[in-house]
Amino acid sequence: MFNNLSDKLDKAFHVLKGHGKITEVNVAETLKEVRRALLDADVNFKIAKEFTKRVKEKALGEDVLTTLNPSQLMVKIVKDELTELMGGETVGIDLSGAPTVILMSGLQGSGKTTFSGKLANYLNSKKSKQVLLVACDVYRPAAINQLQVVGEQIGVEVYAEIGNNNPVEISQNAIKHAKATGKNVVIIDTAGRLAVDEAMMIEISNIHKATEPQETLFVVDSMTGQDAVNTAKAFNDILNFDGVILTKLDGDTRGGAALSIKSVVDKPIKFVGTGEKMDAIDIFHPDRMAERILGMGDVVSLVERAQEQYDEEEARKIQKKIAKNQFGFDDFLKQIQQIKKMGNMKDLVGMIPGAGKAMKDVDVDDDAFNGIEAIIHSMTPSERSAPTTINASRKKRIAKGSGTSIQEVNQLMKQFNQMSKMMKMMQGGGGQKMMQMMKGMGQ
Repeated sequence: MFNNLSDKLDKAFHVLKGHGKITEVNVAETLKEVRRALLDADVNFKIAKEFTKRVKEKALGEDVLTTLNPSQLMVKIVKDELTELMGGETVGIDLSGAPTVILMSGLQGSGKTTFSGKLANYLNSKKSKQVLLVACDVYRPAAINQLQVVGEQIGVEVYAEIGNNNPVEISQNAIKHAKATGKNVVIIDTAGRLAVDEAMMIEISNIHKATEPQETLFVVDSMTGQDAVNTAKAFNDILNFDGVILTKLDGDTRGGAALSIKSVVDKPIKFVGTGEKMDAIDIFHPDRMAERILGMGDVVSLVERAQEQYDEEEARKIQKKIAKNQFGFDDFLKQIQQIKKMGNMKDLVGMIPGAGKAMKDVDVDDDAFNGIEAIIHSMTPSERSAPTTINASRKKRIAKGSGTSIQEVNQLMKQFNQMSKMMKMMQGGGGQKMMQMMKGMGQ
């Protein structure tokens, strides 16, 4: 995400490299490139102009610290201003109410129905809420069917009234059903249109009045840039919604919607969708997003995702196996499966400081582990538990069984041995030895 914007901002900061201090001349030259980068990302011209004006005022008003060069200082100022531009602070959702009613709004094709499922899954699995999804798109039978498929996939009940074309009535009946069945969150998926029209606005306004939701969320496709911001303004004028959801942030998005929407509607971005899977949902943190745009990564989010998959009991077992030199391919396979649960690989790589820039031309495939898993599954149980028994003839059989080459099997064996040695060193506190070994390994 934001790769193009990140590259252009990086080039803008290069203008200041080699300069001993910040001056009006070199700041003006840098900010000209920053403004151009923002406009290319489809940020509103007025917002881009005001942004660079604020950065200039701060840059010229600060002395360069001894620990910073002018380029580093400019990056810090731009990072702070980007954070403010996107809302400044993280804003959660209001889960008060009995039940909590969340009204989803947005245009057709924005990912509203899919995100309703993601939000239901998030509240169910992370917040221990009993969720009811409500199908209020009465114009497209496929929309009701889509929500039912999503509900079945995540184990959440879907309320629908086939044949009833009154979405206000359906939403009211759904809330009654939620109260009767002990559901404490109701997510209402409303109809979308290909463009904003009067009938659509009247309908969703009537649903809003009838249900009195604790949260009204506007779902926007981040790929649509400035058009998304204009649509958000039209919806906000009618609904006065509480927050924005940005979907498809894992795609080739220019970033204009994420950077502009808060300034235009004065409403926070609350969640982002980062993939196709039902767990591909993140709370929006303006400061972390600003760091990612500037190529600083997002270590905090990476650690949080790792902690979600961390199994303390399993970690203790692996620790004992490492200490006894009993760490095998079955354990290795479990580690891979935990990494896969953390999210798509491209997104995870982007969270590592500097990795996004270093690997911008590398296609990070979500299926990257498939070959490794195939090789491990082609081993016998005894081979997986005792990798040292795998000789040349066994490697040949494993390669044939997994549809890979002997070279690929050898490569996996080598990587496994290196990782086992590193883990053993970490167990013994041999940090210095491990660093030396890593240097020797090179890539």
